Amino acid sequence: MHLITPDFGLFFWMLVTFMLVFIILKRFAWKPIVQALKERENNIREGIENAEQASEELANVKVKSEKVISDAIVERDQLIRQGRELKEKIISEARLQAEAEAKKIVEASKKLIEEEKTAAINQIKVQIASLSVEIAEKILRKKLEDDIMQKELMTSLLDEFKLN
Repeated sequence: MHLITPDFGLFFWMLVTFMLVFIILKRFAWKPIVQALKERENNIREGIENAEQASEELANVKVKSEKVISDAIVERDQLIRQGRELKEKIISEARLQAEAEAKKIVEASKKLIEEEKTAAINQIKVQIASLSVEIAEKILRKKLEDDIMQKELMTSLLDEFKLN
Protein backbone atom coordinates (compact mmCIF):
# COMPACT_ATOMS: atom_id res chain seq x y z
CA MET A 1 0.00 0.00 0.00
CA HIS A 2 2.91 2.11 0.34
CA LEU A 3 2.89 2.83 -3.41
CA ILE A 4 -0.64 4.06 -3.49
CA THR A 5 -0.39 6.49 -0.58
CA PRO A 6 2.74 8.61 -0.83
CA ASP A 7 4.82 9.64 2.09
CA PHE A 8 4.97 13.30 3.25
CA GLY A 9 8.67 13.59 2.30
CA LEU A 10 8.05 12.25 -1.16
CA PHE A 11 5.10 14.54 -1.52
CA PHE A 12 7.20 17.52 -0.35
CA TRP A 13 10.07 16.80 -2.77
CA MET A 14 7.63 16.24 -5.61
CA LEU A 15 6.02 19.58 -4.85
CA VAL A 16 9.41 21.33 -4.65
CA THR A 17 10.53 19.72 -7.92
CA PHE A 18 7.23 20.62 -9.59
CA MET A 19 7.52 24.22 -8.37
CA LEU A 20 11.11 24.42 -9.50
CA VAL A 21 10.24 23.05 -12.95
CA PHE A 22 7.18 25.35 -13.04
CA ILE A 23 9.28 28.44 -12.20
CA ILE A 24 11.96 27.50 -14.75
CA LEU A 25 9.33 26.87 -17.37
CA LYS A 26 7.49 30.08 -16.48
CA ARG A 27 10.64 32.13 -16.55
CA PHE A 28 12.28 30.69 -19.70
CA ALA A 29 9.75 28.64 -21.70
CA TRP A 30 6.29 30.03 -20.93
CA LYS A 31 6.64 33.27 -22.96
CA PRO A 32 8.11 31.55 -26.06
CA ILE A 33 5.41 28.84 -25.88
CA VAL A 34 2.61 31.41 -25.49
CA GLN A 35 4.19 33.52 -28.22
CA ALA A 36 4.44 30.48 -30.51
CA LEU A 37 0.80 29.64 -29.78
CA LYS A 38 -0.24 33.24 -30.50
CA GLU A 39 1.78 33.23 -33.74
CA ARG A 40 0.22 29.93 -34.71
CA GLU A 41 -3.23 31.33 -33.87
CA ASN A 42 -2.48 34.43 -35.97
CA ASN A 43 -1.16 32.29 -38.82
CA ILE A 44 -4.28 30.13 -38.71
CA ARG A 45 -6.52 33.24 -38.59
CA GLU A 46 -4.61 34.84 -41.51
CA GLY A 47 -4.83 31.56 -43.41
CA ILE A 48 -8.60 31.45 -42.86
CA GLU A 49 -8.92 35.13 -43.91
CA ASN A 50 -6.74 34.50 -46.97
CA ALA A 51 -8.83 31.46 -47.84
CA GLU A 52 -12.01 33.53 -47.50
CA GLN A 53 -10.49 36.30 -49.65
CA ALA A 54 -9.37 33.74 -52.20
CA SER A 55 -12.86 32.26 -52.18
CA GLU A 56 -14.38 35.73 -52.69
CA GLU A 57 -11.88 36.53 -55.43
CA LEU A 58 -12.64 33.19 -57.07
CA ALA A 59 -16.36 33.99 -56.93
CA ASN A 60 -15.62 37.46 -58.39
CA VAL A 61 -13.47 35.95 -61.11
CA LYS A 62 -16.21 33.43 -61.84
CA VAL A 63 -18.79 36.24 -62.09
CA LYS A 64 -16.44 38.29 -64.27
CA SER A 65 -15.68 35.33 -66.51
CA GLU A 66 -19.40 34.61 -66.89
CA LYS A 67 -19.95 38.29 -67.75
CA VAL A 68 -17.11 38.19 -70.29
CA ILE A 69 -18.55 35.01 -71.78
CA SER A 70 -22.03 36.50 -71.98
CA ASP A 71 -20.60 39.69 -73.52
CA ALA A 72 -18.67 37.57 -76.02
CA ILE A 73 -21.85 35.66 -76.87
CA VAL A 74 -23.76 38.91 -77.33
CA GLU A 75 -20.97 40.32 -79.50
CA ARG A 76 -20.83 37.09 -81.52
CA ASP A 77 -24.58 37.19 -82.06
CA GLN A 78 -24.35 40.84 -83.04
CA LEU A 79 -21.56 40.10 -85.53
CA ILE A 80 -23.55 37.22 -86.98
CA ARG A 81 -26.62 39.45 -87.28
CA GLN A 82 -24.55 42.21 -88.91
CA GLY A 83 -23.04 39.64 -91.28
CA ARG A 84 -26.50 38.42 -92.24
CA GLU A 85 -27.72 41.98 -92.73
CA LEU A 86 -24.69 42.75 -94.86
CA LYS A 87 -25.28 39.58 -96.87
CA GLU A 88 -28.93 40.51 -97.42
CA LYS A 89 -27.93 44.05 -98.36
CA ILE A 90 -25.34 42.81 -100.86
CA ILE A 91 -27.83 40.33 -102.32
CA SER A 92 -30.54 42.99 -102.62
CA GLU A 93 -28.07 45.45 -104.18
CA ALA A 94 -26.92 42.77 -106.62
CA ARG A 95 -30.55 41.95 -107.39
CA LEU A 96 -31.36 45.63 -107.98
CA GLN A 97 -28.29 46.02 -110.12
CA ALA A 98 -29.20 42.91 -112.12
CA GLU A 99 -32.74 44.19 -112.56
CA ALA A 100 -31.38 47.56 -113.71
CA GLU A 101 -29.03 45.83 -116.14
CA ALA A 102 -31.89 43.63 -117.39
CA LYS A 103 -34.07 46.73 -117.79
CA LYS A 104 -31.29 48.46 -119.75
CA ILE A 105 -30.89 45.39 -121.95
CA VAL A 106 -34.66 45.18 -122.51
CA GLU A 107 -34.83 48.90 -123.31
CA ALA A 108 -31.86 48.61 -125.67
CA SER A 109 -33.51 45.59 -127.31
CA LYS A 110 -36.81 47.49 -127.65
CA LYS A 111 -34.97 50.46 -129.13
CA LEU A 112 -33.11 48.19 -131.54
CA ILE A 113 -36.35 46.44 -132.49
CA GLU A 114 -38.07 49.82 -133.00
CA GLU A 115 -35.17 51.03 -135.15
CA GLU A 116 -35.23 47.82 -137.19
CA LYS A 117 -39.00 48.08 -137.47
CA THR A 118 -38.73 51.69 -138.68
CA ALA A 119 -36.00 50.70 -141.14
CA ALA A 120 -38.12 47.77 -142.37
CA ILE A 121 -41.18 50.02 -142.75
CA ASN A 122 -39.12 52.59 -144.65
CA GLN A 123 -37.68 49.87 -146.83
CA ILE A 124 -41.19 48.51 -147.47
CA LYS A 125 -42.38 52.05 -148.31
CA VAL A 126 -39.52 52.43 -150.75
CA GLN A 127 -40.33 49.06 -152.31
CA ILE A 128 -44.04 49.90 -152.44
CA ALA A 129 -43.27 53.25 -154.07
CA SER A 130 -40.95 51.56 -156.52
CA LEU A 131 -43.53 48.87 -157.25
CA SER A 132 -46.27 51.51 -157.56
CA VAL A 133 -44.18 53.44 -160.07
CA GLU A 134 -43.45 50.27 -162.01
CA ILE A 135 -47.11 49.25 -161.96
CA ALA A 136 -48.21 52.73 -162.99
CA GLU A 137 -45.63 52.73 -165.75
CA LYS A 138 -46.86 49.38 -167.05
CA ILE A 139 -50.50 50.48 -166.85
CA LEU A 140 -49.70 53.75 -168.63
CA ARG A 141 -47.77 51.99 -171.35
CA LYS A 142 -50.60 49.62 -171.93
CA LYS A 143 -53.16 52.41 -171.95
CA LEU A 144 -51.01 54.71 -173.98
CA GLU A 145 -50.34 52.23 -176.75
CA ASP A 146 -53.39 53.55 -178.37
CA ASP A 147 -53.43 57.13 -179.74
CA ILE A 148 -57.02 57.67 -178.76
CA MET A 149 -56.26 56.63 -175.25
CA GLN A 150 -53.32 59.00 -175.06
CA LYS A 151 -55.47 61.93 -176.08
CA GLU A 152 -58.19 61.08 -173.60
CA LEU A 153 -55.66 60.73 -170.79
CA MET A 154 -54.08 64.08 -171.68
CA THR A 155 -57.39 65.89 -171.70
CA SER A 156 -58.47 64.36 -168.38
CA LEU A 157 -55.14 65.27 -166.80
CA LEU A 158 -55.38 68.81 -168.11
CA ASP A 159 -58.91 69.09 -166.80
CA GLU A 160 -57.79 67.93 -163.38
CA PHE A 161 -54.85 70.30 -163.49
CA LYS A 162 -57.13 73.21 -164.32
CA LEU A 163 -59.42 72.33 -161.42
CA ASN A 164 -56.62 72.28 -158.93
